[in-house]
Amino acid sequence: MAALEAQGGEDCARFVGGCVRNALLGQPVDDIDIATRLTPEHTIAALRAAGLKAVPTGVEHGTVTAVSGGRPFEITTLRRDVETDGRRAVVAFTTDWAEDAARRDFGLNALYADASGRLHDPTGQGLADLLARRVVFVGDARIRIREDYLRILRFFRFHAWYGHGALDSEGLAACRDGREGLRRLSAERVSKELLKLLAAPDPRPAVAAMSEAGVLAEVLPEAVKPALFDALVDLTTDPVLRLSALLPSDPQIVDAVARRLRLSNAQRERLVAAAGEIAPTLEPTVARAFIYRLGQEAFGDRLTRGRAARPDVEASALIRLAEDWTPPRLPVGGHDLARLGVEPGPRTGRLLKAFEDEWIAADFPADGHQERLSRLAASEP
Repeated sequence: MAALEAQGGEDCARFVGGCVRNALLGQPVDDIDIATRLTPEHTIAALRAAGLKAVPTGVEHGTVTAVSGGRPFEITTLRRDVETDGRRAVVAFTTDWAEDAARRDFGLNALYADASGRLHDPTGQGLADLLARRVVFVGDARIRIREDYLRILRFFRFHAWYGHGALDSEGLAACRDGREGLRRLSAERVSKELLKLLAAPDPRPAVAAMSEAGVLAEVLPEAVKPALFDALVDLTTDPVLRLSALLPSDPQIVDAVARRLRLSNAQRERLVAAAGEIAPTLEPTVARAFIYRLGQEAFGDRLTRGRAARPDVEASALIRLAEDWTPPRLPVGGHDLARLGVEPGPRTGRLLKAFEDEWIAADFPADGHQERLSRLAASEP
């Protein structure tokens, strides 16, 4: 901030958005964004003059990333929208704080603070909204949404994280009316916003409102009745597992959803593996077999879903087993069959599979492997 003010004078730069919002709420601050009257070129010059690293991460939109003490600070020139298409905007730079605030999504995100800590609220509604825990669009909600349809999902996401009580009626109506615009957005933007929403401490009221407004059906038409989701929220904060509870227990459908949302391979594989429920009443021997075949993560996910489906059943013993038991490695291999005279080939695979099935059914005994393998080899031509 000192570097920017040395170039542009007093009040040429202010902290803005989430860092101001969270500081006022006493919540952790992750990213620090700064708005400035300086153009990107002057911002870069100011940073370099102060010996700070300047990275032109988005100069066409006015953004320069400063690096100080190994930490990034995103600095953006004040802007006003010239043209929007529901996904991106053509902007022009300005020196007017009110113009910059007017293009932001919600009042609680249009708060600024200067280097001394003095708060600025150009819209006149941001601080009141924040203190009342209201998520309200800046200006006309329908116009804000038409500028970028992702703001529909952001409306529900910010309510899940910062809102309290009923959702703003005007904003909710605008989201309902504009929901078809979500089809114009990239899958990556939609899935990122959806997972952020599901990571909120309690996303249930926001998800219920999304469903009632027809927004959930636009982004997740496969969504099932929320009973499992509602119960599972109390058991985990993991957004991927919470997403799984909104989907049917059909691996093919889940796989198709994950691919449509362009989730990462790891997220997709986890969702598919979690498509099912493990009963909390499962016997330990059967549970160990499931853990071995599914893997610990998938077993834990299915067990969590099973606990959500049957919240009245005590599951502490099974939880400990899932956390503490490490599946052993298969104690035999092709070399053991070769010593018995079995030629490498399809028969080797069949015998190892038969051995593994028996070994699992016997609850993973630590000895007797060669005898069991010899018997299997002798019984199959």
